[in-house]
Amino acid sequence: MNIVFLAIVVIAFAAAGWRQLFWVAAAGASSPMEVLSKAMVTAAADSVELALGLIGVMTLFLGLMKVAEAGGLLRILARLIRPLMVRLFPGVPPNHPAMGAMILNMSANAMGLGNAATPFGIRAMQELDTLNTRPGTATDSMALFLAINTSSVTLLPTGVIALRAAAGSRDPAGILSTTLFATVCSTLAAICAAFLYKRFFRKDRPEERRGARTDVAAKTNDVRLDDSTGAYPVWVSLLAIALLFACIPLAILWGRAVSSWVIPGLMVGFLLFGFARRVPVYEVFVEGAKEGFQVAVKIIPYLVAILVAVGMFRASGAMEAMVHVLGPWTAKIGLPPEALPMALVRPLSGSGAYGVLASLINDPSIGPDSYVGYLVSTLQGSTETTFYVLAVYFGAVQVRRIRHTLAAALTADVVGIMAAVAICSSLYG
Repeated sequence: MNIVFLAIVVIAFAAAGWRQLFWVAAAGASSPMEVLSKAMVTAAADSVELALGLIGVMTLFLGLMKVAEAGGLLRILARLIRPLMVRLFPGVPPNHPAMGAMILNMSANAMGLGNAATPFGIRAMQELDTLNTRPGTATDSMALFLAINTSSVTLLPTGVIALRAAAGSRDPAGILSTTLFATVCSTLAAICAAFLYKRFFRKDRPEERRGARTDVAAKTNDVRLDDSTGAYPVWVSLLAIALLFACIPLAILWGRAVSSWVIPGLMVGFLLFGFARRVPVYEVFVEGAKEGFQVAVKIIPYLVAILVAVGMFRASGAMEAMVHVLGPWTAKIGLPPEALPMALVRPLSGSGAYGVLASLINDPSIGPDSYVGYLVSTLQGSTETTFYVLAVYFGAVQVRRIRHTLAAALTADVVGIMAAVAICSSLYG
């Protein structure tokens, strides 16, 4: 992240400086360097406001997750899909709570619940960090988890559907199939990239096989089941996976109708589950909420750093220059210049990407039901704010050396964009 952060800032400064040299003063107009300065201050303030807003969300969902953990829900989930997870994450003990936390994060992402997914993901990173034999350096499991997180299969992009409906789309949910296709492709790419790229970091590999370090095992004995409990029978795991895939057509048919029920349903379901397992739900919820508050405060410096850098990059004109240079070339492969800013902004800024999407689908000359409208909607629903995710999740566990995580995540982003172009060209081109 050191190189990435420095590169973004230096490129932004150079672009603004170049424009300043040829700037002609006009009445009431700000110079490029003045715009850059204002963008830095604004981004810093906005990042703190974002973190303050995140405190409430983190407090709520980490409180609920503490109840679920105390009741054994994370262990049940981990055992349920153990055959798949142990192959993806061989460095994580099968019954470790990190498994259940990762599953909850992936499930929340699949339902388009970004607010719920972030606390679950941070908890998963905290649990993965208990297995880290080299604190401050990302493990293979952390890298794979975040690569999957930034490309997660999405069944219901609720926010994008709502935005399309507000723009007057005749078929707001028409992006469900395109988003699902693009995210399946990007997730597969993320997994392959993470396993491939880690080979180049073998000499710096921080993980050791389970059992090789007794202090790590002792550190996690109080939060994982004995291996004797094993997993559920294979047929139960296969049935659970089959039910998950059965939800795909249901999400396409009734996704909009049930989306508003999901978050309240999560809260009621977690609390009832904990109560049924004789968990003192109020006390445990408050204990988890305290952890959520502490984590949200801890990540503020990381948010300030990455969002200021992104704000500089956009305000300096570097983004416009990239679109001007790349637009004619990307148009030949189905990515028109109008949609290119979305592909470039989405990994950098979630709010910026929403702004680009809103401006395009509300433009009378484009609209939500044109090819460009479907494409940018699919890009918004099928790619993640990669740099934000890495800053928040790694910041929560104080990891500074991210190894191959960024490369795997960006590979997934590129594949997701290519898949979105392919499916939208096929259906709406």
